This record gives sequence, structure tokens and C-alpha cells, in this order.
Amino acid sequence: MHPAVVTTFRQGDAIEICPDDDGFRGSWFTGTVIRGLSGSSSSNRRKVGKKPSHKYLVQFDNLFEDQAGTKKLKEEVEEWQLRPLLPREANRLFSLSDEVDAYYNDGWWEGTITEQLGQGMFEVYFRASKDSIQFKAEDLRLHREWINNAWVPPFSEEQQEKSPANDTKVAEGKDQIFKDGTMVEVSSDEDGYHGAWFSAKVVKALSEKKYIVEYQNLRNQDDMKLLLEEADILHIRPCPPKAKASTSFKLLEEVDALYNDGWWIGVISKVLGDSKFSVYFRDTNEEMDFHGSALRPHQEWIDGKWVIASQILGL
Repeated sequence: MHPAVVTTFRQGDAIEICPDDDGFRGSWFTGTVIRGLSGSSSSNRRKVGKKPSHKYLVQFDNLFEDQAGTKKLKEEVEEWQLRPLLPREANRLFSLSDEVDAYYNDGWWEGTITEQLGQGMFEVYFRASKDSIQFKAEDLRLHREWINNAWVPPFSEEQQEKSPANDTKVAEGKDQIFKDGTMVEVSSDEDGYHGAWFSAKVVKALSEKKYIVEYQNLRNQDDMKLLLEEADILHIRPCPPKAKASTSFKLLEEVDALYNDGWWIGVISKVLGDSKFSVYFRDTNEEMDFHGSALRPHQEWIDGKWVIASQILGL
């Protein structure tokens, strides 16, 4: 016998469950509460930023413990991983840049509509996996959060009509710095990528400050497609003008070195002869040798203009 526990959800409640495993975060799967468990996460070490909550034993509807699919998966979860079933809305109309949940691999996954394909089909981009997949309208729902026992945005409000002026900006590229199809370079704040710029193409503007880009030399996890990713305006710049081929870089000159499919900023630390140079990378504290054909003068995009560092320094 388990002692009685005062909980938000009751035995038999139909729910949605957010697994906390790698690869599943941000997704929701339907299931049923089997029972509340004794003890509260308030008496144990709990995740940073998570409020105290009770634990539950739940059973998934469409996830199984065995490959044959005969034994439904049961797990102990905390209350913050549960919410009521999200009601379905009939005749929901979707638009470009809507935040949606897409039904995929037996669960609902959060994404963004990046293209309206016609005949009730939409292209949805998933930030977590950096994949883009096509869905029918009936496999989509407007993304909502369960906050303080209410859905946000609430169902009581009609879907707000988008301003024609805003639609025009996205569709026609007005007031945008980059239009669809523009070749650009993209940087990243992720560890291990500081100081690098990667060639990409703008696929779609999500807003005036955010874009979906397709890298030209990076691929997704299964190596089947070019990598798609959301990037903000602070990490995008035009492609630098091509500098004349040079094999006569000078000591301490700032350069970009072509390495691992991107251009990495460094400094000429040695002139080796035979058009070869040693380049020192401050971010990684490493030194590597390159042929001059794999180097270019480092340029900065400042106030809408390209500035060559070597010209500023008088090298």
C-alpha cells in the first residue's frame, strides 16, 4: 500500500508527458496517471529552476518497453513533466512563422512553420534537431504552454490576425537586411566555434532579426541533408569580398584560415617559406600550418562596410 498523497493529477487522468531524456526534451507524449507517489521533490535535490512537485507513476500510450510493442512504457516522473491533454482545435489556420507542435514519432514536437507549401502542407523547422520536415495541417497544432493551470495563449482568445504590413515584410523582404536566397556567413556562440564563420544561404526570414539558414558545408546528424539552423541577425553577415590570391602574408597579420569547413580567425605567427605559414588561434591557444591558398586577409563587417584589419594596422 502506498500512503495517500495530495497531488494535482489523479489516478486515471489522461495527460501529456514531457520526457527528460536526451533527444526527447521539448516533446510531449500522451499517457495516463497510474498513481501519485509518496514523497515530494521538495524533500530531495531537485532540478535548478524547477518548482517543488510531487512524483507520479505514469504509463505512455504510444511508447513501449519492448520492441514488439506489447508492453507500454511506465516511468516515474515529476509534476513539472505533466500537463492535461491539450484540446484540439477544429479548422485551425496556420501561417508562416507560427510556433506549432507537430505530431511525429508518436509524440508532439515543438517547431516553427518556415514555408506554406499549398494543399494543406507546411514545412516545419525543429530547433532541437535542426531538421526541417513537411506535415499536413491535421498533424499540427498551435504551440501552447501550461502555466498556472491555464493554457498560454488561452483558447478563449481568437487567433490574432497578422498585420498585412508585417506579412509583407516577411514575404517580400522589405526592411530586411537579408533576403531569401542570399549567400551569407554565419557565426556561433557555441563552445568550440568561437571565431569561426561558415558559408550559408538564407532560406526564410522568421522576423526582422531571425532567419532560417542552410549551411553549405555542414550536414545534419544523419549526414543526408545540409544543416538548417535558426540564426539571429547578430550572427549573420554578408559574404566578404574575395581578396586577391596571396601567398605573401606578413608576420602578425590577422587572417582567416579555412579549416573544418569554416573560416577561423587567427594571426600569422611564422612565415615558413614555400607559401606556407603558421597561424596562431587565440580562442583555442593552438598553432597550425597552412598553405597561403587556405588563408584570406581578415575582414570585419562594421557599420555596413568591410574593414580589412591589416590596412588599419598598416601591415
